[in-house]
Amino acid sequence: MNRLGRSGVEISPLAFGTSGIGNLYTEVGEAQAREAVDAAWQRGIRYYDTAPHYGLGLAERRLGDALRDRDRAQYTLSTKVGRRLEPADSPGDDLASGFAVPATHRRVWDFSADGIRRTLDASLHRLGLDRVDVVYLHDPDEHADQAFREGYPALEKLRSQGVVGAIGAGMNQAKMLTRFVQDTDIDVVLCAGRYTLLDQSALDELLPAAQGRGVSVVIGGAFNSGLLAAPKPGATYNYAEAPGELLKRALRLKSIADRHGTTLRAAALAFCAAHPAVAGVLVGARSAHEVRDCAHQFAAPVPAAFWQELREKDLLPADAPVPAEEPS
Repeated sequence: MNRLGRSGVEISPLAFGTSGIGNLYTEVGEAQAREAVDAAWQRGIRYYDTAPHYGLGLAERRLGDALRDRDRAQYTLSTKVGRRLEPADSPGDDLASGFAVPATHRRVWDFSADGIRRTLDASLHRLGLDRVDVVYLHDPDEHADQAFREGYPALEKLRSQGVVGAIGAGMNQAKMLTRFVQDTDIDVVLCAGRYTLLDQSALDELLPAAQGRGVSVVIGGAFNSGLLAAPKPGATYNYAEAPGELLKRALRLKSIADRHGTTLRAAALAFCAAHPAVAGVLVGARSAHEVRDCAHQFAAPVPAAFWQELREKDLLPADAPVPAEEPS
């Protein structure tokens, strides 16, 4: 288990993300969602991340149900604030926001102190829990002023009151997360898609700043939403069809991984975990099979020769940390 910043909250190095069981893109049945969470538990995963945004609360409800009979002291759970859910008047679906669920609610951007408290209370109700361990400000990209002026102080107050153990921000960019690290007293940032084998933009400022200030980093989007899991025509990158040049680069990476007797999935996860600022790697999964595969790939050693070849071919920055080779 790894501690988040200076907090007392600890997480497992591999974490389970719940957007998939919130019906991201595709409907997932109740039994399949439960089996995915159960498989994560069986593989030793003890950190679970969710958000109201995922399936308009569906992911939180399913995660809470799946963990209800587990010892609360044995796992860490995070959710997010900033998107408050309100009942919707018109019928329809939520596919425009990426989730295969009925549009029973609508999302309202709200990083106010009152909005954060209301959003957290609603999350606890859906989860069926009396507390969460970590709360993130969720995607405040277009709401920076309110997030820093009202949202962050509200989280800081919740932490000082003992309502939550650790606070942070979760985004798909590195620049504003760096500002959170430098200008606030957060414990952790969740950086999605910006530190992968295809995108190392977090390496320039965010990761050094976090390491210097003792702020932990959780890396999400290790597969860049699919391209690094299975590179092929039509694969997705950042939730859209991958551009041709990135597909070619991913296929080159896969070819090198195959030649060194490893997999691109194992290398993608190992790369994210290797930076000393990183406390955990968050993977989304929608089935028990996907969970077991991720756990297997995460535990698999990646040969040092693989990393050496990537550097020789300018496929990896020279200053990007890589795992030490496991002894044979």
